Amino acid sequence: MDGHAVVVSSPEAILTEECDFEADVLAGLGDDAKWLPSKYLYDADGSALFERITGLQEYYVTRSEIGILSRNRLAISSLFPSNCALIELGAGSSRKSRILLGATAGIAAYVPVDISGDFLQNDVAKLSSDFPHLAVHPTVCDFTKRFHLPEGISSLPRVGFFPGSTIGNLEPDEAGRLLQHVGKMLGKNAILVIGVDLVKDGRILANAYDDAGCVTAQFNLNILKRINRELGANFNLKAFKHRAFFNEVESRVEMHLVSMCAQEVWVRRRVFRFCAGETVHTENSYKYTMESFQRLAGESGWSTLGFWTDNLFGVHAFAIQ
Repeated sequence: MDGHAVVVSSPEAILTEECDFEADVLAGLGDDAKWLPSKYLYDADGSALFERITGLQEYYVTRSEIGILSRNRLAISSLFPSNCALIELGAGSSRKSRILLGATAGIAAYVPVDISGDFLQNDVAKLSSDFPHLAVHPTVCDFTKRFHLPEGISSLPRVGFFPGSTIGNLEPDEAGRLLQHVGKMLGKNAILVIGVDLVKDGRILANAYDDAGCVTAQFNLNILKRINRELGANFNLKAFKHRAFFNEVESRVEMHLVSMCAQEVWVRRRVFRFCAGETVHTENSYKYTMESFQRLAGESGWSTLGFWTDNLFGVHAFAIQ
């Protein structure tokens, strides 16, 4: 369609992603305290499972953020410059960006950026049909690393959109560096709208990451299935159990995979030994107060424009300092 450009990974980019996955898996499993980067949870199967998680009663995050965006869409979109490009980081499903896209006619282009190419392309096809006059530029890449924005938006003012509290998956110092990186990418006079989960009762948090239907457990275990498929490993998924808890000292929810017995696993001709009860740390989800996150953003080059909340979740708007 006119005005729609699809940016996909080149063979070289795909090869690089595969090499990064292998190197990160081998490094993480070879560490004394085993870990795996949380971004690898989101292959096509993982992204589909996460979409199921967002609809669970226990998982308030998506429901709260959608409510905040819906109730405050006019106030939020009033901050956007006219004829701007909305750049969504970690897009996945476009249902949150649709709220902003429908609130103003001032968005000329939409750039969903996500590491899961198949999932992204399927969602963009539906979006293009619903917003036929919007230029859509899906970009498949790891947005935590340097990448090029589509040439089609080079002359447009830019609004970054980073929902879902994905930034909470990063260590606070990493989150600060990412905010700096996003500021440089978006450029002069940019605006950033970002969803951040709030500190709250630990029981609410624990239930949100360990649902009764075990969908989050499937999501967590899927990373082992991916390693088996892509790296020729022999993980027995039944020999690992999902565990999630709130670490009050660090103000974060931690997700782990617990080895249920002493076992050996082969990955790329390397053997990794697990003791019974040993864990693989797969994800952190840091929780912030309004003040602590605004302080982090301020130290990273952003000034506060607004904040909206339902006391469970918060949506911040910032401008480049």
